[in-house]
Amino acid sequence: MNLLAVDTAGKTAAVAVLRDDTLLYEIQSNTGLTHSETLLPMIDTALRACGLTVDGLDVLGATNGPGSFTGLRIGLSLVKGLALPRQIPCAPVSTMAALAWGMAGQGTVVGAQDARRGQVYWAAFDLEGHVRLTPDRAQPVEALEEFVQRCKKPLFFVGDGAALCYNRYRQTPGVAACPPALQVLRGAGAALAAKAVWESGGCVPPADLLPEYHRLSQAERERAEREKQQGEPNHAI
Repeated sequence: MNLLAVDTAGKTAAVAVLRDDTLLYEIQSNTGLTHSETLLPMIDTALRACGLTVDGLDVLGATNGPGSFTGLRIGLSLVKGLALPRQIPCAPVSTMAALAWGMAGQGTVVGAQDARRGQVYWAAFDLEGHVRLTPDRAQPVEALEEFVQRCKKPLFFVGDGAALCYNRYRQTPGVAACPPALQVLRGAGAALAAKAVWESGGCVPPADLLPEYHRLSQAERERAEREKQQGEPNHAI
């Protein structure tokens, strides 16, 4: 089974290729260029390095959220464009799951992506078996307080929102430091999470590979606020 997975949910872009249980290739970019500039050349480089073509892939995986709305659309659109003509099964991968699968060991790992406005997208996993402990959520950093306090195992934060969480909880007993270089979402994490989706029968046809934003876009929030204000009675004299 040949699997290619991509991640464009955050600041970095990542691509990885798995053959069964073997990681053949992994590449990551954090150069400041947009994902639309970097992702396709990264996929081409990865396939060439592995002696593969798109036609030789059995599964395509992509992080489908939560994360940057624009970033997610870039990655999902590209994967769907590759998969649709060939009807390659697609594995929708939670960004939080991809972050967790990028680490190994014992303890609890919390995937946290910066959702702006003092919020993070987050979810927690048991690190040893990558078993999900909480659903994906979009909440203020302070909302993690109860979970962090109750967690008995060493707890690690990863993702581009990890620094926000460490700034608040670094003095909490049980919270362990994770070097910044290891906090980023790896292509291997996306690929291993995609493999788990495939093994569990969770792959979907290309047309059904859709984003999971977990909150309204800025445009939708602003429209809802305008509609709310327009619907309020005017009490001015």
